[in-house]
Amino acid sequence: MNWASWTTRNVFAGRGGVRTVEAGILTGALDVHTTWTEDDRLAHVAVQYSGASEWLRLAGSPASCPSESASRVLHDAVIDAVRAGGAAALPRPPVPDTAAPAGRLTR
Repeated sequence: MNWASWTTRNVFAGRGGVRTVEAGILTGALDVHTTWTEDDRLAHVAVQYSGASEWLRLAGSPASCPSESASRVLHDAVIDAVRAGGAAALPRPPVPDTAAPAGRLTR
């Protein structure tokens, strides 16, 4: 089984914060964690207050995600969404762009 995970710490949520399944809206400095597994091809995204111990699912997570590289693109898109705020939830997963050269993904 192949898997990948990324954690980005101290991402300041923009005005309106982010929306979680368990606790509603979170604001302030957040850690963002994405895990992807090849077995189910799902990206699981969670956030927590920076330095806290409890991870909360980002609204819309998990999301279908075809590959490890696509899950990294999704993680980066989540970081952008957290910074934008506005009660951000999981952005639409990236899909391969058939017009782009092999290996390039678009959001």
